[in-house]
Amino acid sequence: MAPGTVTVPHELRFDTGRLCLDLLATTHPTEQLDSVEVLRAWITGAGLVPPGTSLAHADAGWPAAFRELRAQTARLVRDRLAPGTRAYALALARVNDTARTAPPAPRAVPGADGSLVRELTGPPECAALLGAVARDAVELLTDPVARAALRQCEGDNCPIVYLDTSRGRRRRWCSSEICGNRERVARHRRRAALTRP
Repeated sequence: MAPGTVTVPHELRFDTGRLCLDLLATTHPTEQLDSVEVLRAWITGAGLVPPGTSLAHADAGWPAAFRELRAQTARLVRDRLAPGTRAYALALARVNDTARTAPPAPRAVPGADGSLVRELTGPPECAALLGAVARDAVELLTDPVARAALRQCEGDNCPIVYLDTSRGRRRRWCSSEICGNRERVARHRRRAALTRP
């Protein structure tokens, strides 16, 4: 493993359907982006950088910058602030400003087996990575079809917002294996409790 890379902890989730929504999911069940190491894992797991990319240069300011972008994006996506309010305008301006920075530049290079693989032209800077996430948020917010597919998980106390791309648009949970399973277990227990003498 290259210096500065880490494996993705099992708490990190990448199943919302959008990069910016995966960033929002890092608040559940508790704050995930509380260290540089976990942020490095999230950056790699989210696909912002190719596997094996060194992020050894990431410093303690990076998690705070990602949490700030997450907060502004949440105000626009999850909190559904009313357009025209000061909070909405401020959040939108911050996301737009962050999106102005170009994302890390990729290049194709021969891999060990001779096939082409993707790598970055240099170590990715924090602003460039934030720019990629903010651009995804801008694309989501300006795409009426994607906005119409946004759903809030129906699981108890689950704040995750996801893109419902299911057939018939009837997906209820962020994850059938996590929140869906909890709901099925709870439903089974309620039915069992009703049949007891």
